[in-house]
Amino acid sequence: MEILQEITKAVYDGEEQTTVELVKKALAEGLRAQDIVDQGLVKGLHECGAGYEAGEKFIPEMLMAAEAMKASMAILKPHLVAGESVAGAKVVLATVEGDVHDIGLELVATMLGSAGFEVNFMGPDVETSRIINAVKEDKPQLLGLSALLTNTMDVMPVILKQLEKEGLRNSLKVIIGGAPVSQDFANLIGADGFAYDAAAAVPVAKKLVS
Repeated sequence: MEILQEITKAVYDGEEQTTVELVKKALAEGLRAQDIVDQGLVKGLHECGAGYEAGEKFIPEMLMAAEAMKASMAILKPHLVAGESVAGAKVVLATVEGDVHDIGLELVATMLGSAGFEVNFMGPDVETSRIINAVKEDKPQLLGLSALLTNTMDVMPVILKQLEKEGLRNSLKVIIGGAPVSQDFANLIGADGFAYDAAAAVPVAKKLVS
């Protein structure tokens, strides 16, 4: 449908107000909320992510696209049906210590919540000890770690080693993401999954807990 293509373009361009208006219009026209997410918003975020990978988009533009999607998800959330396959699955999400960026991870939290996960969103700049304690207390199936800076992504292997030391590593899956993070880095540090943006995080998370 043409309106879904318009939504995709608005997200790609980082036009928050336009995206929100188009999403409201799509709902009024009777489109399913899930279709608006999958065929409009997620597609736009994926295309923006691909643009970033190709060097055509930059971090500020990625953040604008994420803001457009976040604002739209707030409207769509009441209309989305939680996924039964992950009902009750718990996830702890945190941006690692020293990194104050959390908009991408906040979007991941919103989308995982809509997919049926029980989410503990810890926010940005979370100390390693707090993350370990959250894993002990919440007993999640999944831990999501984010870093937007190259000098903070090195905190991720420290967290994984601490989880192993505390005997917690085998009880959960760890997914990592953020602009400087890659699948190669995930493989190197022994993470279970990688997602370069919020749109990619949901299918990876579902696969890890299934």
